[in-house]
Amino acid sequence: MSDALGPAAPAATTRAGFVALAGRPNVGKSTLVNAIVGAKVAIVSDKPQTTRRAIRGVAMRDHAQLVLTDLPGVQKPLDALTARMQRRVEQELSETDVALFVVNAEQGVGPGDRWIADLLRRAPCPVVCAVNKLDRIDKGRTVVALQDAAELDLPGDVFPVSARKGTGVEALVEHLVSLLPQGPFLFPPEERSDLPQHVHLAELVREQVLRRTFQEVPHAVEVVIDEVDDLRDDLAVVRARAWVETESQKGILIGSGGKMIKTIGTAARRELERELGRKVHLELSVRVRRGWRADDALLDRLGID
Repeated sequence: MSDALGPAAPAATTRAGFVALAGRPNVGKSTLVNAIVGAKVAIVSDKPQTTRRAIRGVAMRDHAQLVLTDLPGVQKPLDALTARMQRRVEQELSETDVALFVVNAEQGVGPGDRWIADLLRRAPCPVVCAVNKLDRIDKGRTVVALQDAAELDLPGDVFPVSARKGTGVEALVEHLVSLLPQGPFLFPPEERSDLPQHVHLAELVREQVLRRTFQEVPHAVEVVIDEVDDLRDDLAVVRARAWVETESQKGILIGSGGKMIKTIGTAARRELERELGRKVHLELSVRVRRGWRADDALLDRLGID
């Protein structure tokens, strides 16, 4: 029977590997990860230190799987929290298959970018540069941004992109795929992130805090999910706590007459409903835990390693 039908077609070669995104805070790494994955796996805001954990998003392209690691923005460590974030960046870059350096075209190349570029030139892996946020500048500034990125003297190619609009993203992905090693998929094809559900839900709540608070408050807030109670197929109760470091921060987060926490809760509930695919009743409280960003034992429990 096999002779009559002819030889079986050879199985398609698959590629799979890790791509670590490096860059200064607020260059759009999380938005780019979400654009490549095609789903919201990393929260987005215009505040530095939005990404505290190395969040992995899994993107499928034909016979290739990219495991994208959205690293915290590279910065000078200020406390135990940011020191852990910096160590995680250095560890991920030493172990990744490809490093993707993201530059903010709107801000231009600065000393921080040059410092990261020097770090990446010593990385034991291929390096690619994406100049992001080109939708926010004109053609003249685009040319300058691309020239400045090329002058960083990285060993790989430079790609102009707009993660927010998707412009140039697929050309970048195609190149990244070509750099991945051949091998089996690392995650099930249907999986989109390696974050535990309770951490991802907590991040969705924290995102709404970041979007509505200013100055020190966004950096002093962490959210934990205490319980997800599936009451019915169409309803879940999510109990969450937002930690801050001072009573004054707690007052800002709650707001006059509870208006701020109600606004945050309403927006967060909508995000949770989209994620869980059902109605959600969100119980959100605010607690004070002084100095939590310097508490190594607490950071261990929060999974910020």
